[in-house]
Amino acid sequence: MIKNRTPLAMYEVKEIIKNTKETEKSKEIESMIKKFSKIDSKNAEKLKEALQGLDIIKLKQSDVIKIIDILPENAVELNKIFTEVALDADETNKILDTIKNNK
Repeated sequence: MIKNRTPLAMYEVKEIIKNTKETEKSKEIESMIKKFSKIDSKNAEKLKEALQGLDIIKLKQSDVIKIIDILPENAVELNKIFTEVALDADETNKILDTIKNNK
């Protein structure tokens, strides 16, 4: 039974898997995470805190997680994450600068 839904970044899933019993499935998941993860856990946590500290109302927790996993490099890539709201130029620049400074 699902008790709550919390978005997790790939680095957080990797930490959870490390603390579970090693199985073929966990090895497969860890391999996929290594293949697609672009940032280590220390820098990802720092980026997460920095993004949350921007105080952008439109920036939800799930958006922060997507940003950490994808690490968009320009406004076009960033705007693909935000399907329900539109970011103005100032908000876009703040997020992109935060990503560049915390990679």
